[in-house]
Amino acid sequence: QVQLVESGGGWVQAGGSLKLSCTAPGVGSEFATTDVGWYRQPPGKGRDMVAIIQRDNNEIYAEPVKGRFTIFRDNDKNTATLQMNRLKPEDTAVYYCYLLHLRVWGQGTQVTVSA
Repeated sequence: QVQLVESGGGWVQAGGSLKLSCTAPGVGSEFATTDVGWYRQPPGKGRDMVAIIQRDNNEIYAEPVKGRFTIFRDNDKNTATLQMNRLKPEDTAVYYCYLLHLRVWGQGTQVTVSA
């Protein structure tokens, strides 16, 4: 059974925006107990943290996305969102949602930014 699903990826020109959504229908009330992170894996590279929203709503961002990306969550809907603005070609990657305390990964969604 799929527990975590990402959506919202696609193609965009540099300077544009995308909004990624993470939905956890198979997690139930435990969603509110876990930090939620967005991670990304560029072609041929490893997977790195992009942003984390903790269960107390504190936010953590990787240096390359500070000031451009915003993460937020809705525990009533079991969702987490990554708003990505002023996108750059180096943001191109597969983006994954991760429930840290529950150790659950989504399947990933492709983001492609062209110059």
